Amino acid sequence: MTRPLPPGADDAVRHLAEVDPILAAVIARVGPRPAAPRSRVDLFQALLRAIIYQQLHGKAAAAIHGRVLKIVGTGRHAAVSLETISDEALRGAGLSASKLLAIRDLATRTLDGTVPTVRASAKLSDDELIERLIAVRGIGPWTVHMLLIFHLGRPDVLPTGDFAIRRAFSLLYRRGRKVTPDSLLRHAKLWQPYRSVASWYLWRSLDPELLASKSK
Repeated sequence: MTRPLPPGADDAVRHLAEVDPILAAVIARVGPRPAAPRSRVDLFQALLRAIIYQQLHGKAAAAIHGRVLKIVGTGRHAAVSLETISDEALRGAGLSASKLLAIRDLATRTLDGTVPTVRASAKLSDDELIERLIAVRGIGPWTVHMLLIFHLGRPDVLPTGDFAIRRAFSLLYRRGRKVTPDSLLRHAKLWQPYRSVASWYLWRSLDPELLASKSK
């Protein structure tokens, strides 16, 4: 039985529904996906925020992030101002010693071009961007995958290190059995070149209301 597609389904959603019946069922329950981001995010600022938010609750992280921005400013030029700001001032904003080292490294790698501008990033592949950005202290593949999907709108990113992605795939395709990154990647070849969209539907499949409707 062919599952109905949500109104306004685009090429990515149609492709995923055609090649994967299980994902087609999720798409039919979830409905349309949000449009890809259009903002021209500054990579320095996005990574600065990611570093500050690591291992902190939302309100505490937001408060520290706001204080840091008041000190260093916004935009890419903040990487320059960081060089003139003392460690004491940054620690006073609430940064731990490890995060202070991380944002110092981020500033250095921004100024030397390792962290590209938005315009330069558009000319780089996903793998090239990942290789560059994980060179920054405190930045791992998961953080870069989230940046590629939710800030840069890259359509074919699969965050195999994301617990929720593996959990959703396990429930949908493996009856709750353990999923390895390799097995996820093998199956996800079906979803190319729209693995970011497939990931969004996997996340949404864990919505409690959807899980409840599935059990009825």
